[in-house]
Amino acid sequence: MSEQNVTFPQLNKPAPAFNAKTTFGMKTLEDYKGKWLVLFSHPADFTPVCTTEFMGFAARAEQFAALNCELLGLSIDSVHSHIAWARSIEENFGVKITFPIIADLSMEVAKAYGMIQPGASDTAAVRATFIIDPNGILRAMVYYPMSNGRSIDEFVRVLKALQTSDEHKVATPENWQPGEDVIVPPPATMADAEVRKDQGYQYIDWYFSKKSL
Repeated sequence: MSEQNVTFPQLNKPAPAFNAKTTFGMKTLEDYKGKWLVLFSHPADFTPVCTTEFMGFAARAEQFAALNCELLGLSIDSVHSHIAWARSIEENFGVKITFPIIADLSMEVAKAYGMIQPGASDTAAVRATFIIDPNGILRAMVYYPMSNGRSIDEFVRVLKALQTSDEHKVATPENWQPGEDVIVPPPATMADAEVRKDQGYQYIDWYFSKKSL
Protein backbone atom coordinates (compact mmCIF):
# COMPACT_ATOMS: atom_id res chain seq x y z
CA MET A 1 0.00 0.00 0.00
CA SER A 2 1.42 3.40 -0.94
CA GLU A 3 1.52 6.26 1.49
CA GLN A 4 -0.73 8.22 -0.87
CA ASN A 5 -3.57 5.81 -0.04
CA VAL A 6 -3.30 6.29 3.71
CA THR A 7 -5.82 8.67 5.26
CA PHE A 8 -5.98 9.90 8.82
CA PRO A 9 -8.90 11.26 10.81
CA GLN A 10 -8.61 14.73 12.34
CA LEU A 11 -9.10 15.89 15.91
CA ASN A 12 -12.21 17.97 16.58
CA LYS A 13 -13.70 16.87 13.25
CA PRO A 14 -16.49 14.32 12.73
CA ALA A 15 -15.19 10.80 13.19
CA PRO A 16 -15.37 8.67 10.03
CA ALA A 17 -18.74 6.97 9.77
CA PHE A 18 -18.92 3.19 9.57
CA ASN A 19 -21.43 0.39 9.13
CA ALA A 20 -19.63 -2.73 10.26
CA LYS A 21 -20.25 -6.36 11.14
CA THR A 22 -19.31 -7.12 14.76
CA THR A 23 -19.58 -9.93 17.27
CA PHE A 24 -22.75 -8.18 18.51
CA GLY A 25 -24.29 -7.76 15.06
CA MET A 26 -24.12 -4.73 12.78
CA LYS A 27 -22.90 -1.50 14.36
CA THR A 28 -22.74 2.05 13.02
CA LEU A 29 -21.20 5.18 14.45
CA GLU A 30 -24.71 6.60 14.70
CA ASP A 31 -25.59 3.83 17.17
CA TYR A 32 -23.35 5.55 19.71
CA LYS A 33 -24.85 9.02 19.38
CA GLY A 34 -25.38 10.51 22.84
CA LYS A 35 -22.55 8.44 24.33
CA TRP A 36 -18.79 8.58 24.33
CA LEU A 37 -17.06 5.84 22.38
CA VAL A 38 -13.59 4.34 22.67
CA LEU A 39 -12.78 2.63 19.36
CA PHE A 40 -9.56 0.64 19.45
CA SER A 41 -7.80 -1.60 16.97
CA HIS A 42 -5.43 -4.49 17.41
CA PRO A 43 -3.19 -6.22 14.85
CA ALA A 44 -4.68 -9.71 15.03
CA ASP A 45 -6.69 -12.17 17.10
CA PHE A 46 -4.89 -14.79 19.17
CA THR A 47 -1.82 -12.63 19.77
CA PRO A 48 -0.41 -12.24 23.29
CA VAL A 49 -0.10 -8.45 23.57
CA CYS A 50 -3.60 -7.95 22.17
CA THR A 51 -4.95 -10.51 24.59
CA THR A 52 -3.62 -8.55 27.56
CA GLU A 53 -5.12 -5.35 26.18
CA PHE A 54 -8.54 -6.87 25.64
CA MET A 55 -8.52 -8.20 29.18
CA GLY A 56 -7.54 -4.71 30.35
CA PHE A 57 -10.44 -3.09 28.52
CA ALA A 58 -12.83 -5.76 29.80
CA ALA A 59 -11.66 -5.27 33.38
CA ARG A 60 -12.43 -1.54 33.15
CA ALA A 61 -15.65 -1.80 31.15
CA GLU A 62 -17.74 -0.76 34.15
CA GLN A 63 -15.56 2.32 34.69
CA PHE A 64 -16.13 3.36 31.09
CA ALA A 65 -19.85 2.64 31.36
CA ALA A 66 -20.07 4.85 34.45
CA LEU A 67 -18.65 7.65 32.30
CA ASN A 68 -21.34 7.12 29.63
CA CYS A 69 -18.78 5.50 27.38
CA GLU A 70 -19.01 2.39 25.20
CA LEU A 71 -16.12 0.21 24.01
CA LEU A 72 -15.67 -1.10 20.48
CA GLY A 73 -12.74 -3.23 19.32
CA LEU A 74 -11.53 -3.89 15.78
CA SER A 75 -9.16 -6.09 13.84
CA ILE A 76 -8.84 -7.38 10.30
CA ASP A 77 -10.15 -10.81 11.19
CA SER A 78 -13.50 -12.54 10.74
CA VAL A 79 -16.39 -12.60 13.18
CA HIS A 80 -15.80 -16.31 13.72
CA SER A 81 -12.17 -15.63 14.60
CA HIS A 82 -13.24 -12.89 17.04
CA ILE A 83 -15.78 -15.20 18.68
CA ALA A 84 -13.23 -18.01 19.03
CA TRP A 85 -10.66 -15.61 20.49
CA ALA A 86 -13.13 -14.11 22.99
CA ARG A 87 -14.15 -17.60 24.07
CA SER A 88 -10.47 -18.58 24.42
CA ILE A 89 -9.80 -15.55 26.63
CA GLU A 90 -12.72 -16.46 28.88
CA GLU A 91 -11.69 -20.14 29.05
CA ASN A 92 -7.98 -19.50 29.66
CA PHE A 93 -8.06 -16.34 31.75
CA GLY A 94 -11.56 -16.20 33.19
CA VAL A 95 -12.21 -12.79 31.58
CA LYS A 96 -15.42 -12.25 29.62
CA ILE A 97 -15.25 -9.84 26.67
CA THR A 98 -18.41 -7.77 27.07
CA PHE A 99 -17.97 -5.35 24.16
CA PRO A 100 -18.35 -5.88 20.40
CA ILE A 101 -15.42 -6.41 18.04
CA ILE A 102 -15.58 -5.20 14.45
CA ALA A 103 -14.68 -7.77 11.79
CA ASP A 104 -12.97 -5.51 9.27
CA LEU A 105 -11.97 -8.00 6.57
CA SER A 106 -12.38 -5.34 3.87
CA MET A 107 -10.17 -2.95 5.90
CA GLU A 108 -12.73 -0.21 5.19
CA VAL A 109 -12.90 1.04 8.77
CA ALA A 110 -9.18 0.56 9.36
CA LYS A 111 -8.33 2.66 6.31
CA ALA A 112 -10.79 5.41 7.24
CA TYR A 113 -9.18 5.70 10.68
CA GLY A 114 -5.58 5.52 9.48
CA MET A 115 -4.97 2.17 11.14
CA ILE A 116 -3.11 0.71 8.13
CA GLN A 117 0.34 2.27 8.13
CA PRO A 118 3.13 1.39 5.70
CA GLY A 119 6.33 0.75 7.60
CA ALA A 120 4.43 -0.53 10.63
CA SER A 121 2.14 -3.12 9.09
CA ASP A 122 0.67 -3.38 5.61
CA THR A 123 -1.67 -6.26 6.38
CA ALA A 124 -2.87 -5.61 9.93
CA ALA A 125 -4.26 -2.66 11.83
CA VAL A 126 -1.72 -1.04 14.13
CA ARG A 127 -2.62 -0.44 17.76
CA ALA A 128 -4.73 2.70 17.58
CA THR A 129 -7.23 4.19 20.00
CA PHE A 130 -9.84 6.86 19.28
CA ILE A 131 -12.07 8.69 21.75
CA ILE A 132 -15.25 9.99 20.11
CA ASP A 133 -17.68 12.28 21.91
CA PRO A 134 -21.51 12.01 22.07
CA ASN A 135 -21.80 14.24 19.00
CA GLY A 136 -19.60 11.98 16.90
CA ILE A 137 -16.58 14.30 17.07
CA LEU A 138 -13.12 12.77 17.33
CA ARG A 139 -11.57 14.19 20.49
CA ALA A 140 -8.40 12.15 21.05
CA MET A 141 -6.36 9.53 19.23
CA VAL A 142 -3.13 7.68 19.86
CA TYR A 143 -1.15 5.12 17.86
CA TYR A 144 1.14 2.49 19.39
CA PRO A 145 3.82 0.24 17.89
CA MET A 146 2.99 -3.37 17.21
CA SER A 147 5.26 -4.59 20.00
CA ASN A 148 3.91 -2.63 22.97
CA GLY A 149 0.60 -2.70 24.79
CA ARG A 150 -1.47 0.29 25.80
CA SER A 151 -2.32 1.62 29.25
CA ILE A 152 -6.09 1.32 29.57
CA ASP A 153 -6.03 3.43 32.74
CA GLU A 154 -4.70 6.33 30.66
CA PHE A 155 -7.78 6.22 28.43
CA VAL A 156 -10.02 6.31 31.50
CA ARG A 157 -8.03 9.32 32.73
CA VAL A 158 -8.19 11.15 29.37
CA LEU A 159 -11.93 10.53 29.12
CA LYS A 160 -12.47 12.03 32.59
CA ALA A 161 -10.26 14.99 31.65
CA LEU A 162 -12.17 15.61 28.41
CA GLN A 163 -15.50 15.50 30.21
CA THR A 164 -14.21 17.91 32.86
CA SER A 165 -12.91 20.31 30.21
CA ASP A 166 -16.24 20.24 28.39
CA GLU A 167 -18.30 20.80 31.52
CA HIS A 168 -16.18 23.53 33.11
CA LYS A 169 -14.46 25.12 30.09
CA VAL A 170 -11.00 24.51 31.52
CA ALA A 171 -7.81 22.66 30.61
CA THR A 172 -6.06 20.00 32.67
CA PRO A 173 -2.33 19.78 33.47
CA GLU A 174 0.03 16.86 32.96
CA ASN A 175 -1.28 13.63 34.46
CA TRP A 176 -4.32 15.40 35.90
CA GLN A 177 -6.57 13.30 38.11
CA PRO A 178 -10.16 14.08 39.16
CA GLY A 179 -10.20 16.36 42.20
CA GLU A 180 -6.96 18.12 41.33
CA ASP A 181 -6.73 21.76 40.30
CA VAL A 182 -7.43 22.69 36.68
CA ILE A 183 -5.95 25.32 34.37
CA VAL A 184 -7.93 28.45 33.57
CA PRO A 185 -7.84 29.42 29.88
CA PRO A 186 -5.35 32.27 29.35
CA PRO A 187 -6.62 35.79 28.62
CA ALA A 188 -7.29 36.64 24.99
CA THR A 189 -6.65 40.39 25.21
CA MET A 190 -4.13 42.75 26.80
CA ALA A 191 -6.87 44.21 28.99
CA ASP A 192 -7.83 40.79 30.34
CA ALA A 193 -4.17 39.95 30.96
CA GLU A 194 -3.77 43.10 33.05
CA VAL A 195 -6.50 42.09 35.48
CA ARG A 196 -5.90 38.34 35.57
CA LYS A 197 -3.93 38.47 38.84
CA ASP A 198 -6.91 40.10 40.59
CA GLN A 199 -9.53 37.56 39.55
CA GLY A 200 -9.08 35.18 42.49
CA TYR A 201 -7.27 32.37 40.71
CA GLN A 202 -4.06 30.62 41.77
CA TYR A 203 -2.02 33.13 39.81
CA ILE A 204 1.49 32.35 38.54
CA ASP A 205 1.65 34.64 35.53
CA TRP A 206 -0.84 36.27 33.17
CA TYR A 207 -0.98 33.12 30.99
CA PHE A 208 -0.79 30.54 33.79
CA SER A 209 -3.48 30.37 36.45
CA LYS A 210 -5.20 27.46 38.14
CA LYS A 211 -8.31 26.92 40.20
CA SER A 212 -10.11 24.16 42.07
CA LEU A 213 -13.50 22.88 40.99
